[in-house]
Amino acid sequence: MQQTPQATNAWRVLFLLFLANLFNFFDRTIPAIIIEPVRHEWSLSDFQLGLIGTAFTLVYAVAGVPLGRLADTGARRKIMGWGLAIWSALTAVNGLAWNFWSFLLIRMGVGIGEASYAPAANSLIGDLFPAHKRARAMGIFMLGLPLGLVLAFFTIGAMVKAFDSWRAPFFIAAVPGLILAVFMFFIKEPARGAAEAVRSAAVAPLDRPLRRVLAIRTFWWLTLAGLTFNFATYATNSFLVPMLQRYFLMPLEQAAIATGVITGLTGLVGLTLGGWVADKVHQKSERGRLLLAAFSMAVAAACTGYALIAGRIDIGLFVGVFSVGWLFAYNFYTCVYTAIQDVVEPRLRATAMALFFAGLYLLGGGLGPVVVGLLSDHYSQVAMLAAGATEMNETFKAEGLHNALYLVPVALTLTLLALFQASRCFVRDAAIMRAGLAAA
Repeated sequence: MQQTPQATNAWRVLFLLFLANLFNFFDRTIPAIIIEPVRHEWSLSDFQLGLIGTAFTLVYAVAGVPLGRLADTGARRKIMGWGLAIWSALTAVNGLAWNFWSFLLIRMGVGIGEASYAPAANSLIGDLFPAHKRARAMGIFMLGLPLGLVLAFFTIGAMVKAFDSWRAPFFIAAVPGLILAVFMFFIKEPARGAAEAVRSAAVAPLDRPLRRVLAIRTFWWLTLAGLTFNFATYATNSFLVPMLQRYFLMPLEQAAIATGVITGLTGLVGLTLGGWVADKVHQKSERGRLLLAAFSMAVAAACTGYALIAGRIDIGLFVGVFSVGWLFAYNFYTCVYTAIQDVVEPRLRATAMALFFAGLYLLGGGLGPVVVGLLSDHYSQVAMLAAGATEMNETFKAEGLHNALYLVPVALTLTLLALFQASRCFVRDAAIMRAGLAAA
């Protein structure tokens, strides 16, 4: 069957959005990989390392709300284009940081640039693809996450080794982002609500948009699920490489590749297959997507918990078990992001995604790195005192960081509970959204 011009344009735009998403996650992953050389150069604590990730995500969350509202009223291609150009340029500037505070402030600037992207891109996908294809489209878009991680974890260590400097990856990463930014300005945007089976004829601006979104009960539960899920993912992405270096005594390049397998390669399967499965279960049951997501969190919590509790097991077994957990964890994106599209009307979707991301990053991604960093320093002190030592060393730091990461399976279990609650009110809220469109 020959595709319509609109369908062809949709897939072209989706490919461009996917590429930008890939470099979004590539750029934000660099600090997690080069963090040990930075720690040694500036004599930093794990709390300070966590603060780097937390400052980025807090700024990302705060800036995302007004930028998301702007995406509901303005040209999404311009918002994404300028945002991509800004965060790519500041990524290069990151390589010039001269101390901890300059590094931190520049990362916050990168966060503002990246905050412009996700709400506008998610809103655009909602208008490009109808409901029965959205999970698949969202899965392709979110493939940028694991591919960005894979590209980062498999190449950054080699860049550091080749240039004998942790600064080189920042300069290299800026180039493709600046090129992609140009293409963003040429996107042909569809009308808002163009992919809906029932379309609203209303064009007048909505009053009290934030209140309308916050009145949706399913949205509250999905935001709570996102909060705990992001806590787990950001804690893992921030500290898995240094944990493997300290606890399993792996060199930086090998630790980065192992982390790339766990958090990156699993996503290639999880998002591709997960999007297809999510669409299938949605056709059989309206709440099927969210029940699939809840089951996936149960598997993820069990696998990551076992890998950590098992202690210094064979590194291959650790990577294998943790990877199975992360493979299922990726179902969160295809199931939850599409569920938000199903309960929020088109004119409010970018605003809803901005609020959703604010919850994810302010209280989830923002807390994950810094809380794990604080606990790591605490448990390191406990290990030192238990050994009767008076000076901190890398052995104690390894024990401390490993113990702090037990928070990951705990957070995934809380995500499971929130997703189950969301599934209980999803059908009603989706019906209200459809009825509202039909009545407009």
